[in-house]
Amino acid sequence: MSDIKRKVVLGLGNLINKDEGVGIHAVYRMRTFLGPIPGVEWVDGGVAGLDLLALVEECSHLLVLDAIDAGLPAGTMVELEKEQIPRFMGIKLSQHQVSFQEVLALASWREKLPSYLHLLGIQPADISLGLDLSPVVKTSLLKMSQYTRNILSRWGIPELVTA
Repeated sequence: MSDIKRKVVLGLGNLINKDEGVGIHAVYRMRTFLGPIPGVEWVDGGVAGLDLLALVEECSHLLVLDAIDAGLPAGTMVELEKEQIPRFMGIKLSQHQVSFQEVLALASWREKLPSYLHLLGIQPADISLGLDLSPVVKTSLLKMSQYTRNILSRWGIPELVTA
């Protein structure tokens, strides 16, 4: 088995619940905006939950993009790093997050949690049925793109490191 680990930007969410799909919208938008970056994978994780365990455990670097209900004003960015990310069912960050929290808990328990683990989220305004993001969350995608670019630069991605 190779010692090279995966560097993944993972979008989570449910596209039929308006702002709940922001993580997936973000992955597609940023992949287009930043273009192909050698060594970085852009993954639509949808609401796959525990099916994402293998992917998480294969990563050395994982950036998760999602809608995060932190009780903040709609459109607010939330950034958490490794130990700050809840890994148990007591804190529900979004409708599907419990399953992903279990993924992180299992990976941690198995000592296979990525060394570099970040969660970027946007506080949703509207998670009712619908395909479009609310205007305030759509506007926050630009800020999420900037945060993503900064994290990838910190990871040492050559195409993003400025001279």
